[in-house]
Amino acid sequence: MVGGGAAGLSLAHRLAESGAAVTVVDAPDGPLRPPERTWCYWERDPGDFDEAVHASWPLLRIHAADGAEVTVDPAPLRYRMLRSTAFERLVHARVARTPSGRIVRATVDAVRAAADGPEVHCTGPDGRTFTLSARYVFDSRPLPALPPARTQLLQHFRGWFVRTDSDRFDPAVADLMDFRVPQPRHGLAFGYALPLAPDRALVEYTEFSRALLDTERYDAALTAYSRDVLRLGTFTVESAEQGVIPMTDARFERRVGPGHFRIGTAGGATRPATGYTFAALQRQSRAVAAGLRDGRVHVPSPHGARARAMDAVLLRALDTGRVDGPGFFTDLFRRVPPERLLRFLDGDTTPWEEWGIGLRTPIGPMLRTAVELPFLPRRRHPVPRMGESRRRTSENDRRTGESHHRMGENHR
Repeated sequence: MVGGGAAGLSLAHRLAESGAAVTVVDAPDGPLRPPERTWCYWERDPGDFDEAVHASWPLLRIHAADGAEVTVDPAPLRYRMLRSTAFERLVHARVARTPSGRIVRATVDAVRAAADGPEVHCTGPDGRTFTLSARYVFDSRPLPALPPARTQLLQHFRGWFVRTDSDRFDPAVADLMDFRVPQPRHGLAFGYALPLAPDRALVEYTEFSRALLDTERYDAALTAYSRDVLRLGTFTVESAEQGVIPMTDARFERRVGPGHFRIGTAGGATRPATGYTFAALQRQSRAVAAGLRDGRVHVPSPHGARARAMDAVLLRALDTGRVDGPGFFTDLFRRVPPERLLRFLDGDTTPWEEWGIGLRTPIGPMLRTAVELPFLPRRRHPVPRMGESRRRTSENDRRTGESHHRMGENHR
C-alpha cells in the first residue's frame, strides 16, 4: 500500500480484516507528511470505525439563500466525522494484530515493474534507500496531472475549529450546506458548521468553482460567515484546515501496470458532483479485498456508469450557470426523502429511485446539458497544488473572534 491517507488506510483495514498480508508505506514525520485532516460521511449504526469517530449528528440542516431552513432526519443513517490521526491509530493497531501486517515509514521514490511483480523504491527517514517487492501495489498518491475532462470544477475550502464565549451550537444538528453567503460567478458557495459541543464547532467556507482563493480571501469569507450569518460573537480559532478536491468528469485509469493499481481520488473514488469520497473508498476497498480473497485482482470504479453520467450533466449545468446551485441542492433536500437522497449522493440508489429524484430537478436545463455533453471535447485543465492545500495553524496564529472581525472588514 503506497500512502497512508484515507484510501490506503481503508484498504489496509479491509485486507487485514480478511487476513491478507499487507504493508503500508507512509511518509515519515516531516514536510511530506500532511497535517491532521477531517473526513465526513454517513453510515448506519453500528459503523466500522466507531472507535475513531470524533463526532456524529442525527439531524442535517440546509439553509436556503433566502434564509429558509430545511432540517431532515436521515435515519437510519447518521452523519459522522473522523479525524485522520484517530483513524490512522485505529487502522495501524488492526494491521499490527495481523501476523503479516506492517507499517513502513518512508518516502516512495518510484514504483517500477519487475519480473516477479512491482517494486517500490523508497528512502527511509535516515536517508538510506531500499526496495520493497510485492505481488500487488495499490497506490493512492495524487496524480501529477488530471486526465482530460469536459468539465472540471474544484471543491476548495478553509475551515476553522472555533470555541465561542457562550453556547452557540446545537450538537444534534449539522449544518450541511448554508447558502447564505455570496455566490461565485461559476459554481456555488456555502458555509458548513459541524458542532463538537455547545461552544465548539468546525466552521467552513466552501466553493465549487474553477479557481482557488488565497488564504486571506478564505479568511475574509469565514469572518463574514461567522460574524454576520452565524452571529457567533467573540470566538477563538483553535486550529484551521484547508483543502481542495477535483470535481471532474475525467476518466481515471486504475491499472498503471502489471500488479500496480491506483486507488482513492487518483483511482476515481471522489464523487464528481459532490466531492464525497470516504464512503466510496469503503466500497472500493471491500471490492478489492473480496477479489483478492477469490483470486481476482481488480480495482473497480466505486461509482457506476449511471452515477458518472448524472454527475457529468450536473457539473456542466453548474459550470454554465444553467442550474442555480443553491436552489438545486436546497430543493433536493426539501423534496426527496432524506435517507434516499443521502444514498443517492453516495451512489447507492436504484434506477427507479434515481428516476424519481431526476423528476425533482430542473428538467429543461438538465436535458439541454445532457444533449450537449457528447459533442464537447475533453481537454486538460490546470491542476491545483493538491499537496499544499491543507495546513494547520500554529499556537502563534490563534486569534480572537474580534480580531478576525477586524481582519474581515479590512479585506472587504
